Amino acid sequence: MPSSSTLTRFLWSVALLAAVSLSVYAMFAQVHYTWNWAPTLAYGPQFFWGWLTTLGLSFGAMVVSIVVGFALMIGRRSPWIPVQLFCTGVVELLRGSPLLVQLLVGYYILATALRIGEPLLVGMVLLGCFEGAYLAEIFRGAVESIGASQREAARAVGFDAVQTYRYVIIPQAVRRALPGTTGQMVSLIKDSSLLSVIGIEELVQKVRLLNSSSYTALEGYLPLAVAYLIVTLPLSWYARKLERRFAYET
Repeated sequence: MPSSSTLTRFLWSVALLAAVSLSVYAMFAQVHYTWNWAPTLAYGPQFFWGWLTTLGLSFGAMVVSIVVGFALMIGRRSPWIPVQLFCTGVVELLRGSPLLVQLLVGYYILATALRIGEPLLVGMVLLGCFEGAYLAEIFRGAVESIGASQREAARAVGFDAVQTYRYVIIPQAVRRALPGTTGQMVSLIKDSSLLSVIGIEELVQKVRLLNSSSYTALEGYLPLAVAYLIVTLPLSWYARKLERRFAYET
């Protein structure tokens, strides 16, 4: 059962969303906006398919981003200087350039050169690599925030490097990385809307097709916002639940 504070925050969020929705509706009523929901209802199956495509791409990209982020974090902490420099360069390159440019270059140049003609696969990998660069810094900050006394205590009881990470560092770092990781996962879901530039008909692209064919605007974008909230709000709630589960006294 959710706690009273969690329920209170949820009710306040619903009330705020309702107030904003009523304000928007009143504003458009004043300018005599004519609502036309018939094309949206008729386009429902395509809208739902686009939503499922977005979910599948986001889940696959999440897995890729976690693997890439963890690998880059390990590489940046490697004792070998060439590995450190390579991983640092990859992180700075991915974080320092726009995702749109990476999608265009990755799909139309790299994927074409490698003869990979699957936009879904390419988009999933490119999005996962982009978000993985940010996760690498989140993971690295969480690991490096563990005090040196923790490592010394692990060595004092006879732990080797692997055991130290497994039983001492990782359990504490996971809790510290959860808030940043959750925010990055939410950002990943929203960034998946850019995958339409390489021909993937995900949720946003389906809404654009709806609006262009029916000459509507809000009737497509309002369900779009709700569809994203259906995914991001439970993700944020589950992350807070994990934070409470991993809570400990320092």
